[in-house]
Amino acid sequence: MRIIVILFLVFIFLSLGSALFYLVKDKGQSDRTVKALTLRISLSVVLFIMLMASYYFGLIPQTGLR
Repeated sequence: MRIIVILFLVFIFLSLGSALFYLVKDKGQSDRTVKALTLRISLSVVLFIMLMASYYFGLIPQTGLR
């Protein structure tokens, strides 16, 4: 579970970095920045739902991750 969370966080930060790159490179003229930020938000929401479901089904104990 810990590796999955870390991978999600890495992809979220990569998406944020690519959005910054597209914002600077395209100077706001294309929609690639919006797509990258939409991907980041989607990944964050999926990670949050996955963590809540894991806690609900007992995959994450009440004391936290091992």
